Amino acid sequence: MHFLIVGIGGVFGSITRYKLGKAIAEKSDSIYPIGTFLTNIMGAFLLGIVSNSGLNSNYYYLLGDGFLGAFTTFSTFMYEGFMLFQENEKLNSIAYFIITVILGIIFYGLGAYVIKQFLL
Repeated sequence: MHFLIVGIGGVFGSITRYKLGKAIAEKSDSIYPIGTFLTNIMGAFLLGIVSNSGLNSNYYYLLGDGFLGAFTTFSTFMYEGFMLFQENEKLNSIAYFIITVILGIIFYGLGAYVIKQFLL
């Protein structure tokens, strides 16, 4: 049963990521993969909220593992960062990797903090 719940969340998460990432990228002139970057940071924030909200396991499977697991994307993050590196944007590639990881951790913590403030 958990596979089905994760799968349903994953379908909606991947579609949302695709549409949002594409919309952001179309409006950006940046050499940075800003759509993937913003999606991953937003996903980290939302996962901080979901994983610290005390949801029962089925809701966590749907939202955390399913939706947010598909909404964020490690493989695209790696691919786009590596492409920057290959296009002689080595410093930008390294900055992209480091900034994404650091901000991901910060925004996860911020999401956890925000939900704990609302649950008090």
